Amino acid sequence: MLSCFPPPPNRIFVNRSMHLENIKFYGFDMDYTIAEYKSPQYEQLGFDLVKERLVSLGYPAEIRQFEYDPSFPVRGLWFDSLYGNLLKVDAYGNILVCVHGFEFLKHHQVYELYPNKFLQLDESRVYVLNTLFNLPETYLFACLVDFFTHSPQYAEQVDRTGVKYGELFMSFKSIFQDVRGAVDWVHIYGDLKKKTLENLDEYVKKDERLPMVLSRIRESGAKLFLLTNSDYMFTDRIMTFLFDFPHGGKPDEPHRDWKTYFDTIVVDARKPLFFGEGTILRQVDTSTGALKVGTHMGPLQANQVYSGGSCDVFTKLIGAKGKDVLYIGDHIFGDILKSKKIRGWRTFLIVPELVQELHVWTDKCQLFAQLQQLDVRLGDLYKNLDSSAKEKPDIRSVRTAIRDVTHKMDLAYGMMGSLFRSGSRQTFFAGQVLLLGTPQPSSLPSATGSELSVSVPHTRPETPRSVTHTHDEDYSDEDSDDQKRTKGGEARGAGDGPASAQA
Repeated sequence: MLSCFPPPPNRIFVNRSMHLENIKFYGFDMDYTIAEYKSPQYEQLGFDLVKERLVSLGYPAEIRQFEYDPSFPVRGLWFDSLYGNLLKVDAYGNILVCVHGFEFLKHHQVYELYPNKFLQLDESRVYVLNTLFNLPETYLFACLVDFFTHSPQYAEQVDRTGVKYGELFMSFKSIFQDVRGAVDWVHIYGDLKKKTLENLDEYVKKDERLPMVLSRIRESGAKLFLLTNSDYMFTDRIMTFLFDFPHGGKPDEPHRDWKTYFDTIVVDARKPLFFGEGTILRQVDTSTGALKVGTHMGPLQANQVYSGGSCDVFTKLIGAKGKDVLYIGDHIFGDILKSKKIRGWRTFLIVPELVQELHVWTDKCQLFAQLQQLDVRLGDLYKNLDSSAKEKPDIRSVRTAIRDVTHKMDLAYGMMGSLFRSGSRQTFFAGQVLLLGTPQPSSLPSATGSELSVSVPHTRPETPRSVTHTHDEDYSDEDSDDQKRTKGGEARGAGDGPASAQA
């Protein structure tokens, strides 16, 4: 039987119905939205540049030996700068996985640091690694904590907040601050943009469907705008590369400049500040990239480029109301949360990881089937019990089987498991997506398989992993020392050494 739906990677997934025929303005971020950077090449580039910056700040030259491992980091982790731990948490701050360097802490170790396995989202202590740009630093945090914790020259403090070398104390918070500063420096002043532009084919994906996607949206009667934090010169080089095809918006149309696909273009937006007080709105001289003097007050003109501004001024100038706008981006905080909560824009989150998530789901479907069977077996053990029953059924074998199957499922996604789940529990990232009611495609061109001018209905599919929605939560505490995982991704027994870790 032929499916009426496009292949899963080309679908749009929603958790709330959306009437696209009511959308009058489509807004787009550039980085990781219109411009999709190649993974892991781009993360490797950023990782190497940040390492070099840290060495220039006085960090040991040995850190140059770190090699980026794309199987380790996942978006949505919290970095606890007090103890130097990477945390995978649920939507409420309950800790699902705790990693110190590359050691996955056992249940009792987590409880020693975090009573009730809970941590409040405190911005003075916790940094949320929510974006694709955060992947290199996520792995670098793990590398540095592992390096200083296990180096014979450094001794970890009794309070576990850092390491000491002679009279020198290096807190995990200072390491965090150094890495964050190095990342910002590389993005603003360093060679990341320069090296990207020098080898666009190496770092940027190119898709001939992109001009056609934007043209189809405009044909529906909507207006399009580009709203990016990147500067004009970088934006122009990237966008020129992305639209460098013989055809235009249709296969039989000639090529045209990328700016003609948008009604309004804003660079240097400084999101999320743009959605609050904003900055001065200025016009850009496209021949030099320089900003013109004074604040732009008049109507926004087609084929012109503007810098900065605020959402309040911008929406007035284009004549938009909150729910008239659908903004498409990859940054769940800077693009999605702020635009939706502060300005009421509809939001559309790009999730490139969906391709891998769907691949694992289909490739490991036998594991989902096993979970469903185990769920039925567990129900059968309880179905004949009532309130007068004094003996509880022996569910140890079923419990162990559920835990083992769930562990195999997690490892199929990578060292930190799925972006959306840990075991059967939803992650902090998944909770944000559900709260915001945001449609998610794996990439912008993948939306070509969907009609962009009609309603996108919400239908709740059965999620195979949800069939054990309470089991591993109930059993994880008792059994956490029986199942481990290491940086190499292999399951180990309880006595296989200090590198083993809780699944």
